[in-house]
Amino acid sequence: MGYTEYGLRHVSLISSITENILRSLDYPKRIQELAAIAGYIHDIGNVINRHDHGQPAALMVMRILKDMRATPEEIALIIAAIGNHEEEVGDPVNPIAAALILADKSDVHKTRVRNKNILKYDIHDRVNYAVERSFLNVNKEKKIIALRLTIDTQISNVMEYFEIFMPRMLMSRRVANFLNCTFELIINERKLL
Repeated sequence: MGYTEYGLRHVSLISSITENILRSLDYPKRIQELAAIAGYIHDIGNVINRHDHGQPAALMVMRILKDMRATPEEIALIIAAIGNHEEEVGDPVNPIAAALILADKSDVHKTRVRNKNILKYDIHDRVNYAVERSFLNVNKEKKIIALRLTIDTQISNVMEYFEIFMPRMLMSRRVANFLNCTFELIINERKLL
């Protein structure tokens, strides 16, 4: 359909980052595991619709986890995280949701571009293709969660990044606060937020 990649690369990465955020902040091992599960299956709702896919994903996952005999408490944590990961409607309702949101919003990178024709790139393709490196760093001692990006400004300028991702960055700041941290955005070694 021409959307950015939401396949195994994305969900595997988000699963790992979500777990790592909570590990870095010393959350219990089981919460880290649940976060990894939520990260891996958070985009399953894309089989129904790309837009507003968090809510259907949560409903699908609820049934799957129930059939797998997960506890109601763990199901609630996971589906709340999945149902709240989109910037239009999401909130950090628990630590798993917060970590999932941060992980998901940090995945901007050239490998996500599926359109092979550079001449037909829209702004989303162009911005993603310009990002050569993306890393979410958690500093527990300083209580800082920093998204570090390296952007090729010959492909897309930093302003275009903000044009399409400002809602994500505002949400990331709010979510980091939920985890008692501050959020920083560093692009090409310059702190912008």
